[in-house]
Amino acid sequence: MRVLGVDPGLTRCGIGVVEGVPGRTCTLVAYDVVRSDPDDDLAHRLLRLDTVLAELVARHRPEAVAVERVFSQHNVRTVMGTAQAAAVAVLAAARAGLPVQTYTPSEVKAAVTGSGVAGKAQVTAMVMRLLGLADPPKPADAADALALAICHVWRGGTRARIDAAAARNRAAVAAAKARGRSMETQKGRR
Repeated sequence: MRVLGVDPGLTRCGIGVVEGVPGRTCTLVAYDVVRSDPDDDLAHRLLRLDTVLAELVARHRPEAVAVERVFSQHNVRTVMGTAQAAAVAVLAAARAGLPVQTYTPSEVKAAVTGSGVAGKAQVTAMVMRLLGLADPPKPADAADALALAICHVWRGGTRARIDAAAARNRAAVAAAKARGRSMETQKGRR
């Protein structure tokens, strides 16, 4: 499974692409940071992010997108920008017909380090170790995006299989009920 991880931000939006299967080591495909000038018009900043994300989706062809879930921060302006960037990432994935999963920072930390309260340095060190990187991805937003992608491969892949099995089960139950109603209708005609 190839996953595009997005650590949303307006000034710096981390992007990471990995490939892997649950329970196995992932392979690095690419990482980058999309930057925008805080003095630029908000609409242009969001449009640039959308354009770059669309290009990255077309170039790397991920099967899913993992985006960090926006959480409450003390700085409302920061959380608004992060939420807007996250929405652009979700929209870019939806436009491409890709499934999107959001993860909290603690879910990502727990998946990558084993502790939901790990620090940024621990996450970066584990991303390096898990992907076999000699140097840390810079800036930290890129390492966070790679951690999101790894988290989705390991957790989202399993979650997707469970959701698919549940959907198949619901369809089978609905089909069985429909067959039961059909038999009752036929009995009533006799």
